[in-house]
Amino acid sequence: MGAIARSIANNITTSGVFTSSAITNSSVTGITVLANASDGITFISSQTASNSASISFTSGLTSTYKAYKFVISNIKNATDEDEFGFLTSTNGGSSYGNTVTNTTFRAYHNEDDGGAGLGYVDTFDLAQSTGLNNLSLNQGNNSDDTYSGTLILFNPSSTTYVKHFIGYGSNAHQTNTPLIVNNYLAGYINTTSAVNAIQFKASSGNITGTIYMYGIK
Repeated sequence: MGAIARSIANNITTSGVFTSSAITNSSVTGITVLANASDGITFISSQTASNSASISFTSGLTSTYKAYKFVISNIKNATDEDEFGFLTSTNGGSSYGNTVTNTTFRAYHNEDDGGAGLGYVDTFDLAQSTGLNNLSLNQGNNSDDTYSGTLILFNPSSTTYVKHFIGYGSNAHQTNTPLIVNNYLAGYINTTSAVNAIQFKASSGNITGTIYMYGIK
Protein backbone atom coordinates (compact mmCIF):
# COMPACT_ATOMS: atom_id res chain seq x y z
CA MET A 1 0.00 0.00 0.00
CA GLY A 2 2.94 2.30 0.66
CA ALA A 3 4.03 2.08 -2.98
CA ILE A 4 0.51 2.89 -4.20
CA ALA A 5 0.27 5.87 -1.88
CA ARG A 6 3.66 7.17 -3.04
CA SER A 7 2.59 6.76 -6.68
CA ILE A 8 -0.55 8.79 -6.05
CA ALA A 9 1.42 11.45 -4.17
CA ASN A 10 3.81 11.81 -7.08
CA ASN A 11 0.88 12.81 -9.30
CA ILE A 12 -0.37 15.58 -7.02
CA THR A 13 1.09 19.09 -7.02
CA THR A 14 2.03 20.95 -3.86
CA SER A 15 -1.28 22.82 -4.13
CA GLY A 16 -3.25 19.56 -4.07
CA VAL A 17 -4.15 19.41 -7.78
CA PHE A 18 -3.76 16.25 -9.88
CA THR A 19 -1.17 16.55 -12.64
CA SER A 20 -2.20 15.95 -16.25
CA SER A 21 -0.35 12.62 -16.25
CA ALA A 22 -2.45 11.35 -13.34
CA ILE A 23 -5.59 10.85 -15.43
CA THR A 24 -5.33 8.51 -18.42
CA ASN A 25 -7.60 6.10 -20.27
CA SER A 26 -6.40 3.24 -18.07
CA SER A 27 -6.03 4.98 -14.70
CA VAL A 28 -9.74 5.47 -14.01
CA THR A 29 -12.47 2.84 -14.38
CA GLY A 30 -16.23 2.85 -14.09
CA ILE A 31 -16.78 6.49 -15.13
CA THR A 32 -19.55 7.25 -17.60
CA VAL A 33 -19.76 11.05 -17.16
CA LEU A 34 -17.11 13.59 -16.20
CA ALA A 35 -18.49 16.73 -14.63
CA ASN A 36 -17.62 19.92 -16.51
CA ALA A 37 -15.88 17.92 -19.24
CA SER A 38 -16.49 19.45 -22.67
CA ASP A 39 -15.29 19.25 -26.24
CA GLY A 40 -16.12 22.92 -26.64
CA ILE A 41 -19.72 22.39 -27.76
CA THR A 42 -22.60 22.94 -25.34
CA PHE A 43 -26.17 21.86 -26.00
CA ILE A 44 -28.58 24.78 -25.50
CA SER A 45 -32.02 23.72 -26.71
CA SER A 46 -34.00 21.88 -29.38
CA GLN A 47 -37.33 22.34 -31.09
CA THR A 48 -39.53 19.97 -33.05
CA ALA A 49 -42.03 21.01 -35.70
CA SER A 50 -45.04 18.86 -36.50
CA ASN A 51 -46.54 20.22 -39.70
CA SER A 52 -45.72 23.73 -38.46
CA ALA A 53 -45.07 26.94 -40.35
CA SER A 54 -41.60 27.41 -38.85
CA ILE A 55 -39.15 26.77 -36.03
CA SER A 56 -37.84 29.88 -34.27
CA PHE A 57 -35.10 30.25 -31.66
CA THR A 58 -35.77 33.56 -29.89
CA SER A 59 -33.50 32.99 -26.89
CA GLY A 60 -30.01 31.62 -26.42
CA LEU A 61 -28.22 33.62 -29.15
CA THR A 62 -26.07 35.75 -26.84
CA SER A 63 -22.46 36.81 -26.38
CA THR A 64 -21.83 33.68 -24.30
CA TYR A 65 -20.52 31.82 -27.35
CA LYS A 66 -18.57 33.00 -30.39
CA ALA A 67 -20.39 30.62 -32.71
CA TYR A 68 -23.66 28.68 -32.73
CA LYS A 69 -24.25 25.37 -34.42
CA PHE A 70 -27.68 24.17 -35.52
CA VAL A 71 -28.02 20.47 -36.26
CA ILE A 72 -31.04 19.88 -38.50
CA SER A 73 -32.52 16.39 -38.38
CA ASN A 74 -34.93 15.05 -41.01
CA ILE A 75 -36.82 18.20 -41.95
CA LYS A 76 -39.72 17.31 -44.23
CA ASN A 77 -41.36 19.94 -46.41
CA ALA A 78 -45.08 19.73 -47.04
CA THR A 79 -44.65 21.16 -50.55
CA ASP A 80 -42.93 19.17 -53.29
CA GLU A 81 -39.79 20.55 -54.98
CA ASP A 82 -39.57 23.31 -52.38
CA GLU A 83 -36.66 24.82 -50.47
CA PHE A 84 -35.91 24.85 -46.73
CA GLY A 85 -33.82 27.59 -45.15
CA PHE A 86 -33.50 30.28 -42.52
CA LEU A 87 -33.96 33.97 -41.73
CA THR A 88 -32.45 36.02 -38.90
CA SER A 89 -33.62 38.83 -36.64
CA THR A 90 -32.02 41.70 -34.70
CA ASN A 91 -35.12 42.45 -32.62
CA GLY A 92 -35.64 39.21 -30.77
CA GLY A 93 -37.89 37.69 -33.41
CA SER A 94 -40.42 40.50 -33.77
CA SER A 95 -39.52 40.41 -37.46
CA TYR A 96 -37.22 38.32 -39.65
CA GLY A 97 -35.30 39.02 -42.83
CA ASN A 98 -31.98 40.81 -42.35
CA THR A 99 -30.08 41.78 -45.50
CA VAL A 100 -27.86 38.93 -46.70
CA THR A 101 -25.38 38.17 -49.44
CA ASN A 102 -24.64 34.49 -49.98
CA THR A 103 -23.48 31.89 -52.45
CA THR A 104 -24.41 28.26 -52.96
CA PHE A 105 -23.27 25.22 -54.92
CA ARG A 106 -24.39 21.62 -55.02
CA ALA A 107 -23.44 18.12 -56.04
CA TYR A 108 -26.07 15.57 -57.07
CA HIS A 109 -26.30 11.91 -58.02
CA ASN A 110 -29.25 9.95 -59.38
CA GLU A 111 -30.43 6.75 -57.69
CA ASP A 112 -30.19 4.85 -60.98
CA ASP A 113 -26.63 6.17 -61.55
CA GLY A 114 -27.91 7.82 -64.70
CA GLY A 115 -26.69 11.32 -63.88
CA ALA A 116 -24.42 13.28 -61.56
CA GLY A 117 -22.93 16.73 -61.39
CA LEU A 118 -21.35 19.54 -59.42
CA GLY A 119 -22.00 23.20 -59.96
CA TYR A 120 -22.75 26.71 -58.80
CA VAL A 121 -26.49 27.40 -58.39
CA ASP A 122 -26.93 31.08 -59.19
CA THR A 123 -30.73 30.90 -59.16
CA PHE A 124 -30.68 30.34 -55.39
CA ASP A 125 -28.03 32.81 -54.22
CA LEU A 126 -28.82 36.22 -52.70
CA ALA A 127 -27.23 39.62 -53.28
CA GLN A 128 -28.22 42.17 -50.62
CA SER A 129 -31.58 40.49 -50.19
CA THR A 130 -33.90 39.79 -47.26
CA GLY A 131 -35.04 36.50 -48.80
CA LEU A 132 -34.75 32.97 -47.46
CA ASN A 133 -31.25 31.48 -47.18
CA ASN A 134 -31.82 28.12 -48.85
CA LEU A 135 -30.25 25.12 -47.14
CA SER A 136 -32.06 22.53 -49.29
CA LEU A 137 -32.72 22.76 -53.02
CA ASN A 138 -35.72 21.30 -54.87
CA GLN A 139 -36.56 19.10 -51.92
CA GLY A 140 -39.06 16.30 -52.51
CA ASN A 141 -42.05 15.65 -50.24
CA ASN A 142 -42.49 11.90 -50.57
CA SER A 143 -42.95 10.05 -47.29
CA ASP A 144 -39.21 9.36 -47.06
CA ASP A 145 -37.89 12.67 -48.47
CA THR A 146 -36.17 14.93 -45.90
CA TYR A 147 -33.27 17.34 -45.41
CA SER A 148 -30.57 16.90 -42.76
CA GLY A 149 -27.60 19.17 -42.24
CA THR A 150 -25.74 21.74 -40.19
CA LEU A 151 -25.71 25.53 -39.99
CA ILE A 152 -22.97 27.46 -38.17
CA LEU A 153 -23.55 31.13 -37.33
CA PHE A 154 -20.41 32.99 -36.29
CA ASN A 155 -20.28 35.65 -33.55
CA PRO A 156 -23.92 36.77 -33.88
CA SER A 157 -23.67 39.18 -30.93
CA SER A 158 -20.93 41.29 -32.51
CA THR A 159 -21.78 44.97 -32.91
CA THR A 160 -18.66 45.57 -35.02
CA TYR A 161 -18.72 42.99 -37.80
CA VAL A 162 -21.14 41.40 -40.25
CA LYS A 163 -22.28 37.87 -39.28
CA HIS A 164 -20.85 35.03 -41.36
CA PHE A 165 -22.54 31.65 -41.72
CA ILE A 166 -21.88 28.28 -43.36
CA GLY A 167 -24.53 25.66 -44.06
CA TYR A 168 -24.18 22.19 -45.54
CA GLY A 169 -26.37 19.12 -45.79
CA SER A 170 -28.28 16.82 -48.10
CA ASN A 171 -31.83 16.34 -49.28
CA ALA A 172 -33.72 13.82 -51.35
CA HIS A 173 -35.14 15.23 -54.58
CA GLN A 174 -38.07 13.32 -56.03
CA THR A 175 -38.30 13.71 -59.80
CA ASN A 176 -38.96 11.15 -62.50
CA THR A 177 -35.56 9.80 -61.47
CA PRO A 178 -34.96 10.22 -57.69
CA LEU A 179 -31.64 11.72 -56.66
CA ILE A 180 -29.64 12.98 -53.69
CA VAL A 181 -28.57 16.63 -53.53
CA ASN A 182 -25.59 17.74 -51.44
CA ASN A 183 -25.89 21.48 -50.73
CA TYR A 184 -23.28 24.01 -49.58
CA LEU A 185 -24.23 27.55 -48.55
CA ALA A 186 -22.08 30.40 -47.23
CA GLY A 187 -22.70 34.09 -46.75
CA TYR A 188 -22.94 37.00 -44.36
CA ILE A 189 -25.73 38.89 -42.68
CA ASN A 190 -24.96 42.48 -43.58
CA THR A 191 -25.57 44.18 -40.25
CA THR A 192 -23.41 45.29 -37.35
CA SER A 193 -26.39 44.95 -35.01
CA ALA A 194 -26.47 41.85 -32.82
CA VAL A 195 -28.41 38.95 -34.34
CA ASN A 196 -30.48 37.49 -31.49
CA ALA A 197 -33.09 35.23 -33.12
CA ILE A 198 -33.27 32.81 -36.03
CA GLN A 199 -36.18 31.20 -37.86
CA PHE A 200 -36.19 28.06 -40.00
CA LYS A 201 -38.93 27.55 -42.58
CA ALA A 202 -39.76 26.36 -46.08
CA SER A 203 -40.22 28.58 -49.12
CA SER A 204 -43.90 27.65 -48.92
CA GLY A 205 -45.96 25.31 -46.80
CA ASN A 206 -45.27 23.71 -43.44
CA ILE A 207 -42.37 21.66 -42.10
CA THR A 208 -41.86 18.66 -39.81
CA GLY A 209 -38.64 17.74 -38.01
CA THR A 210 -36.22 18.65 -35.22
CA ILE A 211 -33.46 21.24 -34.90
CA TYR A 212 -30.81 21.23 -32.14
CA MET A 213 -28.95 24.38 -31.06
CA TYR A 214 -25.41 24.28 -29.62
CA GLY A 215 -22.97 26.94 -28.45
CA ILE A 216 -19.31 26.70 -29.49
CA LYS A 217 -16.63 28.23 -27.27
